[in-house]
Amino acid sequence: MSEPVLTRTRIHAGVWEGTLTGADTAPDLAVTHDGQEVPGATLREDPDRAGRFRVTVPIPAELLSDGVQTFLITDRATGDRLASFSVVTGQPLDEDLRAEVALLRAELDMLKRAFRRHCVETT
Repeated sequence: MSEPVLTRTRIHAGVWEGTLTGADTAPDLAVTHDGQEVPGATLREDPDRAGRFRVTVPIPAELLSDGVQTFLITDRATGDRLASFSVVTGQPLDEDLRAEVALLRAELDMLKRAFRRHCVETT
């Protein structure tokens, strides 16, 4: 069994789009922003190719503000990160490391939650 891979195809009209391959069944996706779940993600089987799924994530306008907004897409069952994307708004910077720092913070928060859950389950 191969690991699922979620590849970004584009962002269009406020919707992130991607293709999921390597999954035998459709995973239950969770999309989060600053630790809060973002509703509306869809996963549909690709009618043109077996074993491929089309993923869409609407980007809520109320979550966009100046700076970098990072979204994580994970498999709800395993907690594995499948993809992430960042939206930068406001004044552009020449060398913007804020997107990377925001992604690291989001991943660290995810790891902290998983570690805490593990500690509770093993006690």
